[in-house]
Amino acid sequence: MNISNYADLLKAAKQQPEPQRLLFVFAQPELPDGYTEAQKQDFQAGTGGVLTPQMCTDKALDELGDFSDLVKESRQMGQDWKIVFVASLPGRAGVMPSTEEAQDPLKTMIHSIQNGAISKYLAFDQAGDLVRIS
Repeated sequence: MNISNYADLLKAAKQQPEPQRLLFVFAQPELPDGYTEAQKQDFQAGTGGVLTPQMCTDKALDELGDFSDLVKESRQMGQDWKIVFVASLPGRAGVMPSTEEAQDPLKTMIHSIQNGAISKYLAFDQAGDLVRIS
């Protein structure tokens, strides 16, 4: 299945043979420490900076509605974000992973994003559209 938006992601996750828990890391672009003038100009033009995790959560598929619900819930946390990274944590033997089991994978996601290793995660903008980050 080709995933181009959040609705496609939910549909694909529901089609998996094992129950899926989705992991979300919300990130905000910022200027890196010790930035150069060129980096500052790129950032101000909206094409540069580093993505800094602001908050994270995990959700079972039956806890998720449409993307506007996710945005609304994230806004209640009071943290600004521009990109949300998403990964899926599959269950085993038909059992959904628990929130406790999701904590280490969420920490791994956060560290990966902080280190710029984002290629294995899907990224969505605030409209729920898939974003390709290079």
